[in-house]
Amino acid sequence: MTLSIIGTDDAAPLGQPLLFSTAHREALLRDADRQLRFFAGSLRPQGGFFALGRDGAPLPDTEQELHTATRLVHAYSLGMAIGFKGAEEMVDHGMDFILTAHRDSVDGGYFWSVDDDGPVRSEKLAYGHAFVLLASASAMQAGHPDAAGLMADVLSIIEKHFWEPGLERARDELNRDFSPFSTYRGMNANMHLSEALMAAFEATEDRRFLHMAGSILGFFTLSMAPANNWRIPEHYHADWTPDPDYSGDPMFRPPGTTPGHSLEFARLLLQYWDLSGREDERLPAAARSLVDRALSDGWNEKLGGLAYTMDAQGQVAIGKRLWWPVTEGIGALASLIKLTPTESDEMWYRRLWSFSEETLIDHAYGGWYPELDDEGKPTDGTFKGKPDLYHSLQATLYPLVDGISRQRQGLLRLAV
Repeated sequence: MTLSIIGTDDAAPLGQPLLFSTAHREALLRDADRQLRFFAGSLRPQGGFFALGRDGAPLPDTEQELHTATRLVHAYSLGMAIGFKGAEEMVDHGMDFILTAHRDSVDGGYFWSVDDDGPVRSEKLAYGHAFVLLASASAMQAGHPDAAGLMADVLSIIEKHFWEPGLERARDELNRDFSPFSTYRGMNANMHLSEALMAAFEATEDRRFLHMAGSILGFFTLSMAPANNWRIPEHYHADWTPDPDYSGDPMFRPPGTTPGHSLEFARLLLQYWDLSGREDERLPAAARSLVDRALSDGWNEKLGGLAYTMDAQGQVAIGKRLWWPVTEGIGALASLIKLTPTESDEMWYRRLWSFSEETLIDHAYGGWYPELDDEGKPTDGTFKGKPDLYHSLQATLYPLVDGISRQRQGLLRLAV
């Protein structure tokens, strides 16, 4: 079977990197365009963004969470880089909503969720603030006039309230007035903060952001990962010792370890290694160990796709097959192929794209299905409709960038 995302078989015969074939690269841009067109329908004229059903129809209004607007600003900043018509309007709309609806004008910082009447959940979460930083950095590189001010504001909040000096990581959860309401510490928020800090470095060339990102990445990938057979614990006590019995929000804080996060960390670690001058040779080896463990643990040999979580022994804990671990595997493998490609990397890169083409990409409406049932059909199990553009758009665009870092700056030089 010839797959459109793969391109024609003779364009990239097995044994030659698919990543560099013209047919594949053109197919990636086509899918990016279809994704951006689909999610353009989420713009909500009265403020913020609609959630979308599978067919792109707006779902009934609910509270709007901070990561929705911020991820869309990031995604359509990338869309501006490839010349997508309408991307600038989406960025403007999202930036306005972050600054006027999510921003707390009384206590500072950014509410986790809001509706038309104001904050619904007024707590301040490191996860959400990390995405505000990512949105500001991406919008800055796209030339948005409010981006520098947003970046300065959210950085001041992160450094004053979330960052733990000495530990060089971020605490997770604070009340509206920034008093703590739990002792929980988490990997997920810190992982995304490292991503955002590197984006801030790319936008400003201020090396303190790179140093902060490196301290986060070092703890999880050079300390926690090798100590746990290259599975990174998700949840921690206040003293940053792992909490293996923790079980929280099934979407953001599931029990067990998450292969998708290991793949995401591998990509980010290689990006940091490149940005920091390629000096620490432990980092590429750690990235490869993370990728190898995640794929060997998580891949469903019978049905395809990656399991959501594993237990400490590497057995499947939550077997549901979501789209985002596959997209992160694509990003990590693309980085490895650009660096030191192996036959295994090429096999996995093709396998993940083939699986995506056959089961995850919606060829009728655009966008990717977020979850599959046991028969490989889309299901509204964890999510309703299509909740996210961020992961799948990056899977199509990051492989196109020359090198493994300065991804957003590199995207600014891409042309359709």
